[in-house]
Amino acid sequence: MTQMALVIDLNVCVGCHACVTSCKEWNTSGEAGSLADLNPYDADPSGTFFNRVQTFEAGEYPLADTIHFPKSCLHCEDPPCVPVCPTGASYKRKEDGLVLVDYDRCIGCKYCAWACPYGARELDEGRKEMTKCTLCSDRIHNEALPERDRKPACVLACPTSARLFGDIHDPDSVVSKAIRERGGYQLMPEWETRPSNHYLPRKQVASCGSGCGCAEAGEREASSMEDGELHLASIAKRIG
Repeated sequence: MTQMALVIDLNVCVGCHACVTSCKEWNTSGEAGSLADLNPYDADPSGTFFNRVQTFEAGEYPLADTIHFPKSCLHCEDPPCVPVCPTGASYKRKEDGLVLVDYDRCIGCKYCAWACPYGARELDEGRKEMTKCTLCSDRIHNEALPERDRKPACVLACPTSARLFGDIHDPDSVVSKAIRERGGYQLMPEWETRPSNHYLPRKQVASCGSGCGCAEAGEREASSMEDGELHLASIAKRIG
């Protein structure tokens, strides 16, 4: 079965939010409908976003680092949001594995938001409906677009190519190769939801240039990352 997904390279994401703004622009005018922005210029703004980038600092001097962590619906292969929906509005599409919402059936009960361990669901305050990333389902199969443009808006907008898109069940796809060759893995696998989206872990050796030995420490840190000691599950818990 086909399972479309994103692979996000944390090594090259610069936190520019191009993915956030392009996602908002495309989806607010597409099949997803308008996405609310309430008091956007006031002290307490709120709005609906399918994609968000969280930024935080990790490590200690001289190995401190700033990490930009994009997060959206992970299109789980076993999505807990689907069986809890009382109206069947949340469903997993068979032809491409995307987890979607039928807005005509959604009653805004928030059961899916409570069931999602990743906080990927948002209630649109204007429409009173649950919304989420669709991986631009109205774009990726649109034959009216050139084939090179049949990708999620966030993928096309990323200036550093930090976001890859494809079928993770196809061993020859760009996403499968990235996962296999660069140690890509899922967010919080202990929940057993089998997220389709994967992340490529940061591998960086830092040095302050003073001869203090921090480069060797960085090499040890990189080695521990390869061994799985530093992984995205712990990152998610720190920023969740």
